[in-house]
Amino acid sequence: TMPSIFSYLSSEIDWCESNFERSAIIAEYYNTVSAGASAGPGRRGSLGCGRTLLTQLASFLAGIFSSYFHMTLSYVGQLLDELSILWALAAAYSFWYPKVYFPRCIKSRKHFFWLSGVTTVVSTFLSFIKPALNAYALNCIAFHLLYLTRKELKKCNDERVHRTARIMIMWWVLAITSWISDRWLCGLWQMINFPYFHSFWHVLIAMSLLYCCPLVIYFDVTYEMPSFKPKLEYWPSDSWPVAVPYVELEQSHKQC
Repeated sequence: TMPSIFSYLSSEIDWCESNFERSAIIAEYYNTVSAGASAGPGRRGSLGCGRTLLTQLASFLAGIFSSYFHMTLSYVGQLLDELSILWALAAAYSFWYPKVYFPRCIKSRKHFFWLSGVTTVVSTFLSFIKPALNAYALNCIAFHLLYLTRKELKKCNDERVHRTARIMIMWWVLAITSWISDRWLCGLWQMINFPYFHSFWHVLIAMSLLYCCPLVIYFDVTYEMPSFKPKLEYWPSDSWPVAVPYVELEQSHKQC
């Protein structure tokens, strides 16, 4: 009989980490813990508004669903993991995608919302056709984000912005390398008893997003609020080798 879609190990995807090695109820222990940890809230800084909070909520839910998937390796868990990432990306694009890059047929943010919504709904249905390909498709979206970042950096002379972008890309390269290594070189890592690169992916992609989000907000303020002057700051100090970036405004009491 066909296994229940909610059953443990009913997903066609099984990552490199050994199942139930450290817990009787958690299939992939380190992948589960690292996914849950990456769902933690980031530093918002002085710039806060409804769309920022909604995007953070979508990212938080993606981390929770990812943790559930790795705990159960169920078919439902896999779809919740992948579709929550898809919808989190859709929310980010809908709220933050610069108007200057809208297709010519799109005249307003409202129209772009509809385009993003329809595209996301269609993509949701397509994801059921071959779920094993979903993760690869989602990772490809990163190349479009890198392309947009490159275009924006060409217009910007702020060294702090370039520094933040370089660090973001560094974390992303390490993250995607870990993801591919776990997916394609699993036999090697199991042979040396170190099958944990997917858990590294969770942590490293979270670090990349920690630098990506302030960049997106910085560019959004530049386009949408030209009367404000955004500035990237670092917590606890910009002299630290690893610091958390956030956006400050000259008139930070204003709402975005």
